[in-house]
Amino acid sequence: MGAATLCAVTVSVRLAPMTAAEYDAYRVVAERDYADEIARSGAMPEVEARAKASADYARLLPQGIGTPNHLLWTAWDGPVPVGLVWVELSERSDGPSAFVYDVQVAAELRGRGYGRAVMLAAEEACRERGATSVRLNVFGNNHVARSLYERLGFETTSVQMRKNLA
Repeated sequence: MGAATLCAVTVSVRLAPMTAAEYDAYRVVAERDYADEIARSGAMPEVEARAKASADYARLLPQGIGTPNHLLWTAWDGPVPVGLVWVELSERSDGPSAFVYDVQVAAELRGRGYGRAVMLAAEEACRERGATSVRLNVFGNNHVARSLYERLGFETTSVQMRKNLA
């Protein structure tokens, strides 16, 4: 269980494996949102971003929620679904590691500590499964997420930059 404190209010979540119906709903929206983020970041034009998003999801989750080593969880606060997290566990040269592909909080619940709680719950679940580190990517223009990850102790390991010449 992950907990976060915001203005003396503690937010706790529990993670439960996504159901097939939750995954189906997630996949449609997530692939579109991922493409939008790629295009908005300036990494590539929208048409290419849509193709990349589709290819990435097909490659990473070929068996959906049954894809080995990929954990897709819904985050719950009591009986209320508040978000989700998608993590891959893998063996790296420096030991067992987790990679967070996606973390989301319901739009109407953002700013209440759920993002922190979901990340802490995911870290604990990965630790319980033997992971000794957790990694993730974040788009440079996503200042809210970057700030959260920095407060959680993540360190920058790489930076890509772009300058528009037009």
